[in-house]
Amino acid sequence: MTDSAIAPLDMTLDELRAALGPLLPQEAAFDGWSEAALAAAATGLGVPPDRARLAIPGGAVDMIDAWFASIDAGMVASFTPSQLAAMKIRDRITNILLARLTIAAPHREALRRALAILALPTNVATATTLGWRAADAMWRLAGDDATGFAHYSKRTTLGAVYVSTLLVFLDDESEDMAETRAFLARRIAGVMRFEKFKAQLRPDPDMHFSPARFIGRLRYRAR
Repeated sequence: MTDSAIAPLDMTLDELRAALGPLLPQEAAFDGWSEAALAAAATGLGVPPDRARLAIPGGAVDMIDAWFASIDAGMVASFTPSQLAAMKIRDRITNILLARLTIAAPHREALRRALAILALPTNVATATTLGWRAADAMWRLAGDDATGFAHYSKRTTLGAVYVSTLLVFLDDESEDMAETRAFLARRIAGVMRFEKFKAQLRPDPDMHFSPARFIGRLRYRAR
């Protein structure tokens, strides 16, 4: 069922898409990112599968997009403005990224399958777009109002951190994501050092978000 005050059958297609998004991964963990998963999510919500397909018409990639959009929304809902205002920027970014992972944590198998689909050569453009959207959503929630080169460099850097942290997160069996938290802390510390001394240091390509490297690391992630 949905928490919305609007009955599922009365929802617009955009509202229905938003309502289906968080329901999809629990089905995709068993059925894959398939028509069967979409139909099961629709049934669970109480709408006909045919109407769900109108809201999410683009198959597996569109379903993944809808889920990731729900993670964006859940991330925003995880914080109040006063909570974020009390944090230093480093802590804001760390906690915002961890909030995303916490939302995804019950659905690691669905996430693994989603990333495998996005790693296909035909989905490179979409994968890059979704990675950028996640980084942009995190920076905006953190209060970033940079423009020009700084706007783009912050998002490419955070995109690289997010992707590398996701790869650790997928196999993290430690309590309270301890391994992921430790890895993220090291990456954020590295970014902060890089930002502080980048005028004197030779740029580290690992600090920049390359679409080719993003896809390659998803396809051939280390065991």
